[in-house]
Amino acid sequence: METGRKASAKGLTALVLGGIALGTSPLFVRLSETGPTATGFWRMALALIPIYLLMRLGPQRANPKIKDAPAFFWPGLMFAADLFFWQWAVMYTTMASATLFSNFAPVVVALGAWLFLKERIAPLFLVGLALALGGAVLLIKGNAALGQRFLLGDALGLLSAVFYGSYMLFVARLRARFDTVTLTFWYSAISAALLLPVALATGDTMLPATMNGWAVLAGLALVSHALGQGLIAYGFGHLPASFSSLVVLIQPLVAALLGWSLMGEAQGPWQMAGGALILAGIVVARQASAKA
Repeated sequence: METGRKASAKGLTALVLGGIALGTSPLFVRLSETGPTATGFWRMALALIPIYLLMRLGPQRANPKIKDAPAFFWPGLMFAADLFFWQWAVMYTTMASATLFSNFAPVVVALGAWLFLKERIAPLFLVGLALALGGAVLLIKGNAALGQRFLLGDALGLLSAVFYGSYMLFVARLRARFDTVTLTFWYSAISAALLLPVALATGDTMLPATMNGWAVLAGLALVSHALGQGLIAYGFGHLPASFSSLVVLIQPLVAALLGWSLMGEAQGPWQMAGGALILAGIVVARQASAKA
């Protein structure tokens, strides 16, 4: 029993720290000296180094075969699309709003399964969906007063949630065949390969002008991606998924705090009420999905 308690405590600690690490992502994006898409490329490319070392130095794992390449391609494509739209969302709207809207992903997944796959949906999920959508309306209403640029950022954040939700579906299916580290390495490599030509084609600034710029990219890759995703993967392996998915909602709270304290992003009453409703709705919807 004591061993189980220790494992749960470590899992909870990993989830909290992982959520905090991921919550720093929009700050690194804002501080980056490269274009938004190029920043996404460097996030994935630089993270490959520690992930590869972990993959090679860890326990012996089954090596993917050539025939497995299409399986890795789809989560890599979805994550690249998610990053593309989310990085631009961070540049147009507040850090808190971009992160909140991206956390719609599990709700989008469940709603899509209901609409297109005819899966049953719990009535409680509809309550959570209504709360989340009501919160989105309030949040958008508050951001609308700040200008059309913020509305565009909110729309991009919601669009990123669609692709992130799709990425989650592909990863969930592949976890039965591949361990987390191997899967993370290959989808990250594919995402980087897909984002690079997009960044070049759109004329993004590809290289930082200063060493501080490189430090920002390294922080995004190592802290937000490699460390954040790794800690969350560890936590999910030691705690119930329904509980774990709620703990990682600390991300938008961290993003809001950093945006307010470091970037001067004040949260008005509409934004705070909308954010609270969105978080409540996601909690209810996730709990309903877990019970179903």
